[in-house]
Amino acid sequence: MKKTFVFLDEKGVFYDFIDYKKQVPSADLLRNFLSKTSLESLVNRQGTTYKKLEDAQKEALQQESTALPILMAQPSMIKRPLIEYADGSITLGFVPDQIVAKLK
Repeated sequence: MKKTFVFLDEKGVFYDFIDYKKQVPSADLLRNFLSKTSLESLVNRQGTTYKKLEDAQKEALQQESTALPILMAQPSMIKRPLIEYADGSITLGFVPDQIVAKLK
C-alpha cells in the first residue's frame, strides 16, 4: 500500500483511503466490486490469511454467496490496493501502467 500512496501522491491524485481492517466492507460494497471483477481476482490467495484457512473455507471462497461473509470477517484477503475510479471502474494490485491509464 505504501507504494500506491507514494505513487498517487507523486501524481497529485486526491484519493480517499478506506482501511478495510478498521472499517469492515459491507456485503453491498463487495457485490459492487464483484460486478466489476471476478471473485478469483478479488481474493488475495498469496497472503498468509488465505494460506491459514481450512480447506472448507478456501472452498467457500469460490462462490459469491459463501465468500462474502468470509471476506467481511477477514478483509485482509481482499487484494490490495483496490482502486475505484470516478467512472466506477476498478483496478486490483499495484500496477502503475494500469493506474496511469485509468487516471487519464
